[in-house]
Amino acid sequence: MRAETVSTPDEQRPADSGQGEEPSFLRANAVTLIAGTVAVALAGIIWFGLPHEREIDSLWLFLFKLTPFAAAGVAIGWLDLRWARRLRLQLVLIPAAFLAFFCLFVPRIFFYRSIPGAEHYYTILTLVPFIILALVLAYRLGGGSRPTTFRLCAALLILQLSGLEDLAFFVTNPHPGGWASVPAVWDWANHIRVRLGHYPTREEAYVFIVAHLTLALLVLFLPGRVSRGLRVSRGLAARVRGRRERGA
Repeated sequence: MRAETVSTPDEQRPADSGQGEEPSFLRANAVTLIAGTVAVALAGIIWFGLPHEREIDSLWLFLFKLTPFAAAGVAIGWLDLRWARRLRLQLVLIPAAFLAFFCLFVPRIFFYRSIPGAEHYYTILTLVPFIILALVLAYRLGGGSRPTTFRLCAALLILQLSGLEDLAFFVTNPHPGGWASVPAVWDWANHIRVRLGHYPTREEAYVFIVAHLTLALLVLFLPGRVSRGLRVSRGLAARVRGRRERGA
Protein backbone atom coordinates (compact mmCIF):
# COMPACT_ATOMS: atom_id res chain seq x y z
CA MET A 1 0.00 0.00 0.00
CA ARG A 2 1.55 3.29 -1.08
CA ALA A 3 1.41 6.27 1.27
CA GLU A 4 -0.23 9.40 -0.11
CA THR A 5 1.40 12.79 0.17
CA VAL A 6 -0.48 16.01 0.70
CA SER A 7 0.83 19.09 -1.03
CA THR A 8 0.59 22.56 0.39
CA PRO A 9 -1.55 25.20 -1.39
CA ASP A 10 1.47 26.99 -2.87
CA GLU A 11 2.64 23.70 -4.42
CA GLN A 12 -0.67 23.27 -6.24
CA ARG A 13 -0.35 26.21 -8.66
CA PRO A 14 -0.63 25.35 -12.36
CA ALA A 15 2.42 25.10 -14.56
CA ASP A 16 3.49 28.26 -16.30
CA SER A 17 3.58 26.87 -19.84
CA GLY A 18 0.98 25.11 -21.86
CA GLN A 19 3.19 22.01 -22.08
CA GLY A 20 3.16 21.53 -18.31
CA GLU A 21 6.81 22.45 -17.74
CA GLU A 22 7.77 23.64 -14.29
CA PRO A 23 9.21 27.15 -13.97
CA SER A 24 12.96 27.54 -13.70
CA PHE A 25 14.65 28.02 -10.34
CA LEU A 26 15.09 31.76 -10.90
CA ARG A 27 11.50 32.26 -11.98
CA ALA A 28 10.01 30.12 -9.23
CA ASN A 29 12.10 31.86 -6.55
CA ALA A 30 12.15 35.39 -7.97
CA VAL A 31 10.42 36.93 -4.95
CA THR A 32 12.66 35.00 -2.55
CA LEU A 33 15.85 36.07 -4.31
CA ILE A 34 14.83 39.73 -4.53
CA ALA A 35 13.53 39.91 -0.96
CA GLY A 36 16.58 38.04 0.33
CA THR A 37 18.93 40.46 -1.43
CA VAL A 38 17.02 43.41 0.03
CA ALA A 39 17.19 41.83 3.50
CA VAL A 40 20.96 41.36 3.29
CA ALA A 41 21.47 44.89 1.99
CA LEU A 42 19.33 46.45 4.73
CA ALA A 43 21.01 44.33 7.41
CA GLY A 44 24.40 45.47 6.14
CA ILE A 45 23.38 49.12 6.26
CA ILE A 46 22.11 48.75 9.82
CA TRP A 47 25.03 46.68 11.12
CA PHE A 48 27.88 48.54 9.43
CA GLY A 49 26.38 51.98 8.88
CA LEU A 50 24.54 52.73 12.11
CA PRO A 51 26.00 53.01 15.62
CA HIS A 52 25.57 50.02 17.91
CA GLU A 53 23.69 51.73 20.72
CA ARG A 54 21.49 50.48 23.51
CA GLU A 55 19.13 53.43 23.35
CA ILE A 56 16.99 54.40 20.39
CA ASP A 57 15.26 57.77 20.29
CA SER A 58 13.57 57.77 16.89
CA LEU A 59 10.47 55.73 16.13
CA TRP A 60 11.35 55.85 12.43
CA LEU A 61 14.80 54.41 13.16
CA PHE A 62 13.19 51.73 15.30
CA LEU A 63 10.90 50.78 12.40
CA PHE A 64 13.75 50.92 9.90
CA LYS A 65 15.70 48.41 11.96
CA LEU A 66 12.79 45.97 11.53
CA THR A 67 12.92 46.10 7.72
CA PRO A 68 15.57 43.37 7.26
CA PHE A 69 13.41 41.01 9.31
CA ALA A 70 10.35 41.83 7.20
CA ALA A 71 12.22 41.32 3.93
CA ALA A 72 13.74 38.04 5.17
CA GLY A 73 10.29 36.83 6.22
CA VAL A 74 8.97 37.50 2.71
CA ALA A 75 11.96 35.66 1.25
CA ILE A 76 11.28 32.60 3.42
CA GLY A 77 7.55 32.62 2.75
CA TRP A 78 7.99 32.72 -1.03
CA LEU A 79 10.62 29.98 -1.14
CA ASP A 80 9.50 27.45 -3.74
CA LEU A 81 9.07 24.13 -1.94
CA ARG A 82 9.49 21.92 -4.97
CA TRP A 83 12.85 23.46 -5.82
CA ALA A 84 13.83 23.39 -2.13
CA ARG A 85 13.22 19.62 -2.05
CA ARG A 86 14.94 19.08 -5.37
CA LEU A 87 18.07 20.92 -4.19
CA ARG A 88 17.77 19.44 -0.66
CA LEU A 89 18.04 22.93 0.77
CA GLN A 90 17.02 21.69 4.22
CA LEU A 91 20.41 19.96 4.42
CA VAL A 92 22.17 23.22 3.59
CA LEU A 93 20.21 26.10 5.07
CA ILE A 94 19.41 24.64 8.49
CA PRO A 95 23.04 23.68 9.26
CA ALA A 96 24.10 27.09 7.89
CA ALA A 97 21.72 28.83 10.30
CA PHE A 98 23.09 26.80 13.20
CA LEU A 99 26.69 27.56 12.24
CA ALA A 100 25.91 31.27 12.01
CA PHE A 101 24.55 31.10 15.55
CA PHE A 102 27.31 28.87 16.89
CA CYS A 103 30.33 30.38 15.14
CA LEU A 104 29.35 34.05 14.87
CA PHE A 105 26.90 35.01 17.60
CA VAL A 106 28.12 32.75 20.42
CA PRO A 107 31.82 33.77 20.22
CA ARG A 108 30.81 37.42 19.96
CA ILE A 109 28.59 37.15 23.04
CA PHE A 110 31.41 35.58 25.06
CA PHE A 111 33.91 38.15 23.81
CA TYR A 112 31.86 41.25 24.63
CA ARG A 113 30.14 40.08 27.82
CA SER A 114 32.85 41.60 30.07
CA ILE A 115 33.68 44.61 27.88
CA PRO A 116 31.92 47.88 28.76
CA GLY A 117 29.67 49.24 26.06
CA ALA A 118 26.61 48.24 24.07
CA GLU A 119 28.10 45.51 21.86
CA HIS A 120 27.04 42.60 24.09
CA TYR A 121 23.47 43.89 24.31
CA TYR A 122 23.37 44.76 20.60
CA THR A 123 24.58 41.29 19.64
CA ILE A 124 21.83 39.58 21.63
CA LEU A 125 19.30 42.06 20.26
CA THR A 126 20.32 41.01 16.75
CA LEU A 127 20.41 37.31 17.64
CA VAL A 128 16.75 37.07 18.64
CA PRO A 129 15.29 37.97 15.20
CA PHE A 130 17.86 35.63 13.65
CA ILE A 131 16.56 32.78 15.83
CA ILE A 132 12.98 33.60 14.81
CA LEU A 133 13.89 33.52 11.13
CA ALA A 134 15.81 30.26 11.56
CA LEU A 135 12.81 28.61 13.22
CA VAL A 136 10.43 29.86 10.54
CA LEU A 137 12.84 28.76 7.81
CA ALA A 138 12.91 25.24 9.27
CA TYR A 139 9.11 25.23 9.30
CA ARG A 140 8.93 26.36 5.68
CA LEU A 141 11.55 23.87 4.48
CA GLY A 142 9.56 21.13 6.22
CA GLY A 143 6.59 21.93 3.96
CA GLY A 144 4.91 24.66 5.99
CA SER A 145 2.40 26.85 4.19
CA ARG A 146 3.14 30.41 3.15
CA PRO A 147 0.32 32.04 5.21
CA THR A 148 1.41 30.26 8.39
CA THR A 149 5.02 31.23 7.69
CA PHE A 150 4.00 34.88 7.65
CA ARG A 151 1.87 34.41 10.76
CA LEU A 152 4.79 32.93 12.67
CA CYS A 153 7.14 35.73 11.59
CA ALA A 154 4.69 38.42 12.70
CA ALA A 155 3.60 36.76 15.96
CA LEU A 156 7.12 35.94 17.15
CA LEU A 157 8.34 39.45 16.38
CA ILE A 158 5.40 40.87 18.35
CA LEU A 159 6.41 38.66 21.28
CA GLN A 160 9.99 39.88 21.06
CA LEU A 161 8.84 43.51 21.18
CA SER A 162 6.24 42.91 23.90
CA GLY A 163 8.44 43.49 26.94
CA LEU A 164 7.81 39.95 28.15
CA GLU A 165 11.54 39.23 28.40
CA ASP A 166 12.01 42.31 30.60
CA LEU A 167 9.39 40.99 33.00
CA ALA A 168 10.80 37.46 32.84
CA PHE A 169 14.19 38.80 33.97
CA PHE A 170 12.67 39.57 37.37
CA VAL A 171 10.23 36.70 37.81
CA THR A 172 12.29 33.77 36.45
CA ASN A 173 15.59 34.68 38.11
CA PRO A 174 16.15 34.33 41.88
CA HIS A 175 15.65 38.00 42.75
CA PRO A 176 14.78 38.63 46.40
CA GLY A 177 11.09 39.33 46.64
CA GLY A 178 10.00 37.75 43.34
CA TRP A 179 7.30 39.88 41.74
CA ALA A 180 7.92 42.58 44.33
CA SER A 181 11.36 43.14 42.79
CA VAL A 182 9.83 44.46 39.54
CA PRO A 183 10.72 48.20 39.46
CA ALA A 184 8.01 50.84 39.60
CA VAL A 185 9.40 52.48 36.45
CA TRP A 186 11.07 50.52 33.64
CA ASP A 187 13.76 53.08 32.85
CA TRP A 188 15.80 50.65 30.73
CA ALA A 189 13.04 49.56 28.31
CA ASN A 190 13.92 51.77 25.34
CA HIS A 191 11.95 49.61 22.90
CA ILE A 192 8.81 50.51 24.88
CA ARG A 193 9.76 54.15 25.49
CA VAL A 194 10.24 54.84 21.78
CA ARG A 195 6.63 53.77 21.15
CA LEU A 196 4.94 55.24 24.23
CA GLY A 197 6.98 58.43 24.34
CA HIS A 198 8.12 57.81 27.91
CA TYR A 199 9.50 55.05 30.10
CA PRO A 200 6.58 52.90 31.24
CA THR A 201 5.49 52.47 34.80
CA ARG A 202 5.13 48.92 36.05
CA GLU A 203 1.39 48.96 35.47
CA GLU A 204 1.77 50.45 31.98
CA ALA A 205 4.31 47.75 31.16
CA TYR A 206 1.90 45.03 32.26
CA VAL A 207 -0.83 46.46 30.01
CA PHE A 208 1.69 46.78 27.18
CA ILE A 209 2.70 43.12 27.53
CA VAL A 210 -0.89 41.85 27.71
CA ALA A 211 -1.81 43.88 24.62
CA HIS A 212 1.08 42.39 22.67
CA LEU A 213 0.33 38.85 23.85
CA THR A 214 -3.27 39.29 22.75
CA LEU A 215 -2.19 40.61 19.36
CA ALA A 216 0.25 37.72 18.89
CA LEU A 217 -2.49 35.20 19.69
CA LEU A 218 -4.83 36.86 17.19
CA VAL A 219 -2.14 36.75 14.52
CA LEU A 220 -1.56 33.05 15.20
CA PHE A 221 -5.09 31.78 15.63
CA LEU A 222 -7.51 34.20 13.95
CA PRO A 223 -8.93 32.16 11.06
CA GLY A 224 -7.89 33.42 7.65
CA ARG A 225 -11.49 33.65 6.50
CA VAL A 226 -12.30 35.95 9.42
CA SER A 227 -9.45 38.33 8.61
CA ARG A 228 -10.40 38.27 4.92
CA GLY A 229 -14.00 38.97 5.88
CA LEU A 230 -12.93 41.95 7.98
CA ARG A 231 -10.93 43.36 5.07
CA VAL A 232 -13.88 42.89 2.71
CA SER A 233 -16.23 44.56 5.21
CA ARG A 234 -13.92 47.55 5.57
CA GLY A 235 -13.67 47.81 1.79
CA LEU A 236 -17.44 47.75 1.37
CA ALA A 237 -17.90 50.35 4.11
CA ALA A 238 -15.34 52.62 2.43
CA ARG A 239 -17.13 52.32 -0.94
CA VAL A 240 -20.49 53.09 0.66
CA ARG A 241 -19.06 56.19 2.34
CA GLY A 242 -17.51 57.27 -0.95
CA ARG A 243 -20.85 56.97 -2.76
CA ARG A 244 -22.63 58.95 -0.07
CA GLU A 245 -20.02 61.69 -0.23
CA ARG A 246 -20.31 61.88 -4.02
CA GLY A 247 -24.10 61.93 -3.78
CA ALA A 248 -23.96 64.79 -1.28
